[in-house]
This record gives sequence, C-alpha cells and structure tokens, in this order.
Amino acid sequence: MKNTSQFAMASRRRMIKRLGAVALAPFLPAMGMAAVTAVTKKDSAIHKVLTCNIRVALPEDDAIGLGWNARKEVCVQVIKKQQPDLIGFQEVLKEQAAYIQQHMPQYALFGFDGPEMDANPTGYHGIAKNPIMYLKSRYELLTAGTYWLSETPLVAGSMSWNTARARHVNWVRLKEIKTGNEFRVVNLHLDHKSPEAKVQQAKLMAMESSQYLPTFPQILTGDFNSTIASNVFEPVKAAGFADSYAAIHGDAEPGVTAHGFEPEESPRLSGKGKIDFIFCKGNCKPLAAGIIKDKPNGIFPSDHFFVQAEISLL
Repeated sequence: MKNTSQFAMASRRRMIKRLGAVALAPFLPAMGMAAVTAVTKKDSAIHKVLTCNIRVALPEDDAIGLGWNARKEVCVQVIKKQQPDLIGFQEVLKEQAAYIQQHMPQYALFGFDGPEMDANPTGYHGIAKNPIMYLKSRYELLTAGTYWLSETPLVAGSMSWNTARARHVNWVRLKEIKTGNEFRVVNLHLDHKSPEAKVQQAKLMAMESSQYLPTFPQILTGDFNSTIASNVFEPVKAAGFADSYAAIHGDAEPGVTAHGFEPEESPRLSGKGKIDFIFCKGNCKPLAAGIIKDKPNGIFPSDHFFVQAEISLL
C-alpha cells in the first residue's frame, strides 16, 4: 500500500488520480422480476449483477413488523433466487452483513474492514455501509478500496456539500478465474437530501473512475437517490457509464424502485421513479435488465425493489 501522507488537498484532480493507488483497504473474505429480456444465465460469458438496498435494521421497523428480523430470510431468498455473480449492497449494518455472509457462504464480501464511520459501537446512528459481494468460485480479488464522497476522500466519515450523512464508495478489482478477464465493480449510495451533495458526489466518483483506460470494464451499482432525468447523472454519463436498464428497455421511466413498503399502486408513490441503477463502461455490454419485485409470503425483502442486469465483458 502506498503512503497517503503526500495527499495534496490543494489539487483535487491530482488527489483523485491517486485514489486508485492509495485508497486500498484490507478485505474481509467470505463471510417476481419485471421487464427482463430472455437471456439464459447458463451462458458462461454473462455476469449477473444485482444492486440491493436492503434497508438498515431499525427498531421502529421492528415495532410495525417490517424490521430486519421479519425480512432477513426473505431478503436472502430473493437474492439467492437470482443466482447472482456480483452484488452491490446499500444500507448494510454489521449484523445484516453477518447474516448474509452466513447464509451465502459461496460469496466473499468486501466493505467492512478499515476505518469505521461511526464511533458508536452499538445501534444505528445514521451510518451504514455499501459492501460488495462476489462469487468466490468465479472471481479472484486483485485489489479493493474505499474512499469518501467528500472534499477529503481519504478521511473516513468526512462530509462536504451539506450532505446529510457521510457517504462513501467501495470498489473491487476482480479477475475472472476461467478467462483471466479483469474488471472493476464500483458501489455507492448518494446523499438523500442535498441536491448539491448528490451532484458533487457523482462528480467525484466519475473523476476517480476516469483514471482507468476508457476500454477497461467497470460496473457501477448503487442507490443514487435520484431519477435518471436528474442532473446527478450528467457526470456519470460524461465519464462513459451507460445505464444497463435503458440500454435494454429504452429511456421511458419504468416506475418506482424505492417503494417504502407501499404497494406500487399507492397514491403516495405517484410521480416517483427508479433510483437504483446498474451502469457499465468500457469493454462491456448489457444483455438483460430488470426490476425484481418478488414478495415471498407477502413480505417485502426491503423498502426498495432490487435491480438486476446481465452484462457481458467484451
């Protein structure tokens, strides 16, 4: 790991150029779908990707029967049914990560080692993480890192631009064992209140990702807290990222993904749209995409629908 002490705050672009080299962190080893095109998962060239905001474990949700304890079995069931290769999670606390790892031992998880955002040892204090899981039998981890969506991205828990909470990016660089193909998965969760923060956070991610060759494959997963018409996506698209869902289904708004445990027809969801996305750039191509609306036994796995894409590395 390179020494980060030379990090220069006065030069933001220079700082971002260094992030891929210095923002490394140790990793923790394995701990109803809508509008999906007919591509078979058995094609070995396909990488099945999910983005899953699982909602943090909250006592107030437990009190009304919507807490993690009521949802955790269904959450894992819905994810495992998809047979994913790669998963970007949002809103994950340690107890949730531990449960998922226990019940999905064929996957490794990166995102919980390194500096903690939250100094409080117990409870939820507005802080959660965005770990990435990958199938151990298919991929080898080459390197990985974390940086913070702020003006001081190497300072854990740092906040800028009136963001309501500390936000961060986790990324992994993987090698497919069978083919030797290398690629990168980037996972984030943008701020939910400040419009300025969302745009600046997206710009920071786009700038950091742009230090790689334009042809190098990168998959971006996340909860952007914004619909695709928002200016939040201007720097994302300018950096070469293409929305996998739009590539398959076109630009029409497909409907809500953050449903808040409400039925889709609820008037409270009127005018809301898709805020969970899977993008890719470089030598890769989306082959299928969909919104997962499974609700086993009438139980929502989260207050978000999960999103899936099938991506081929070229």
